[in-house]
Amino acid sequence: MSYTIAVENIKCGGCANSIRTKLLSQALVQAVDVDIQHGQVRVEGDPETREKVTMALASMGYPETGSVEGMRAAAAKAKSFVSCAIGRIDNATQQR
Repeated sequence: MSYTIAVENIKCGGCANSIRTKLLSQALVQAVDVDIQHGQVRVEGDPETREKVTMALASMGYPETGSVEGMRAAAAKAKSFVSCAIGRIDNATQQR
């Protein structure tokens, strides 16, 4: 089965790569598709793992839309920028 989670802070392909890598490495899903433009993560997997997937996304700085307020939102945004930079570095080193 598949489901979609709308998240905050997806900025680029590096963000999308970080999301895919993390979720697949934790064996929470079978497949992941990230829609950068719409801020959505489409997951192929057991719907019973949705909460764990949502928590994993939030821990990486991509909280579910509407779920983070105040200081927590600022912290999540900061984590997102770090994940974005790491994803860009990973992409650059893989293309060499």
